[in-house]
Amino acid sequence: MEKKLAEFKCNTNEAIDLKLVRFPDDLEDENTTFHPEYTHQLFGDDEIAFGYKGLQIFLYYTAGNLSPLFRLQYTSKVDEKFDTVQADDVESKIREIIPPVFCTNMDDFISLLEKEVNFRPFGTILHTYSVHNEEAGEDITYQICKADMTCPGFREYHERLQTFLMLFIETASFIDVDDERWDYFLVFEKYNKDGATLFATVGYMTVYNYYVYPDKTRPRVSQMLVLPPFQGEGHGAQLLESVHRYYISSPKVMDITAEDPSENYVKLRDFVLVKLCQDLPCFSNEKLFQGFSKEMVMETQQKLKINKQHCRRIYEILRMRVTDMSDTEKARLYRLDIKRRLIGPFKKNQRELAKMRKCLKPEELTNQMNQIDLNMQHEQLEESYQQLISDYRRVIERLAQA
Repeated sequence: MEKKLAEFKCNTNEAIDLKLVRFPDDLEDENTTFHPEYTHQLFGDDEIAFGYKGLQIFLYYTAGNLSPLFRLQYTSKVDEKFDTVQADDVESKIREIIPPVFCTNMDDFISLLEKEVNFRPFGTILHTYSVHNEEAGEDITYQICKADMTCPGFREYHERLQTFLMLFIETASFIDVDDERWDYFLVFEKYNKDGATLFATVGYMTVYNYYVYPDKTRPRVSQMLVLPPFQGEGHGAQLLESVHRYYISSPKVMDITAEDPSENYVKLRDFVLVKLCQDLPCFSNEKLFQGFSKEMVMETQQKLKINKQHCRRIYEILRMRVTDMSDTEKARLYRLDIKRRLIGPFKKNQRELAKMRKCLKPEELTNQMNQIDLNMQHEQLEESYQQLISDYRRVIERLAQA
C-alpha cells in the first residue's frame, strides 16, 4: 500500500507551470515556461502534493496586466478504494495566493491578450534605460516607475503581482496595502506587437517608510523580485539604484535600509552603493589608505543617505580595489584592517567567558568553554575573511564591466 501511495506524490515545484504570455504562440512554447523556486508555504516543507499522477498546475499571466489563467490537469487521482486517504485540495491551496478573478478557459485568456495593447505602466517614470539583447539583435527599452494605491487599477494589479512573491521568495508574506507608508517601484519592458507599443512586467520592489524622531523617515526595502525570464540582465541593479536616487533627493530621509536582506540582495546592494560612492572625495586613494574615517560616514550619509554599517563595506571594497594584493605587506595591512572589524563578535565572546569564570561552577564553565573554543573562533574568523574578499572581488569585477 505504501508503495502504491508513493506513486500519487508530485513535486509541486515541478508541477506548477508559469508563463508570462505576450503572443498566443507562447502558450505552446516550452521555452516560455518557468517554475517556482518555493511552494512550501502552500504545500508544506516537503513541497509535495498527494493524490495525483501526472499533476500539472497551469498559472499563466498576460505579460503586462498580469491577468491570470489557472487550470489543473492530471492523469489519475486517488479514490475511495485507498480507504480514508484523500487527495490534497490543490485548487484551494493555489486560490490562497491568487486573486479571486481568473480565467479557466484558454479562449477567454487569449481574448485578454488582445486587451494588453491598452495596458500602461502605473505611476511616475523615474528612470529609462536600455539593455542590448543578443538574440533580438537590438536594444530593449525599460522603464522604472513609482506607483501608489491611488493609481487607478493599481490595487488589483498589485494583488496579481504579489502572487509571485510566494513562489520565489522563501519567507515572503503579503503586505497591508491600506498602509500609506508603503512605496511601490516597478520595472516594465517596452516591446512591439503588430506595430503597437506594449509593456511587460519585469519586476518590482516594496519599501516601507519608518518614522524617525523628530521629522525624518527611514525607507526600508521589504521585498524585491525580478521575474525569472528577466533575471541576470542587470534589472535588479537598475531598480535598486533608481530607488536610492529617489530617496536621496528627499531631505526627510535619514538613511535607506533593508529588512532581513538575503545574501544575493547584500551582494547587489554592495555593487550599487559602491557605484554611487566611488567618486566621492572621502574615498580618494589617499584617504582609503589612511583607513576608515568619520568623514566617510558623514559624507555618505549626507549625500547618499547611507548608514555607517554600509559605508564601512563600501570603504573595504574600494580599498581592496586600489590595493595591490600581490604585494605581501599591502595585503597584510588590508587583511588586518578587515579582521579588526570582523573580530568584534569574537572579542565579545571572550569578555563573556571572563565573566563566566567568576560566577560559574567548574562543570558549568567547561560546558560554556566548549561552546566558545578559541581555535574554532580563529578558524571562523579566517573563513569569514576569505568569504568576504571573495564577495568583494566579484563586486570589483562587476564595476570594471559596468
